[in-house]
Amino acid sequence: QVQLVESGGGLVQAGGSLRLSCAASGRTFSISAMGWFRQAPGKEREFVATISWSGGNTYYADSVKGRFTISRDNAKNTVYLQMNSLKPEDTAVYYCAARGGSGSALPYEYDYWGQGTQVTVSS
Repeated sequence: QVQLVESGGGLVQAGGSLRLSCAASGRTFSISAMGWFRQAPGKEREFVATISWSGGNTYYADSVKGRFTISRDNAKNTVYLQMNSLKPEDTAVYYCAARGGSGSALPYEYDYWGQGTQVTVSS
């Protein structure tokens, strides 16, 4: 089993920045990729970004490309999401996820999920 704990969410004004963290514990050797997803009220969970655990290959949703950056610190078993130029439409609960395969934009392909952290962007 892998446990994931997110942190770093909060309230920020439009144009501001936040950095989310996701610390992994347990059978971390089984992780090959991690991703960030978000879910706004009344909407489906949507892909934000993913990163491979070994090579650091990244992939982003078009809606966040150029504003968000995903990174990882293998020594700390932690993945980050740096969010800049935040917009009100970025408001959502952000979840990190881990899987044993390559990076994916599909939520159902992830095996482990964190509890989520709320990000609210005011206009």
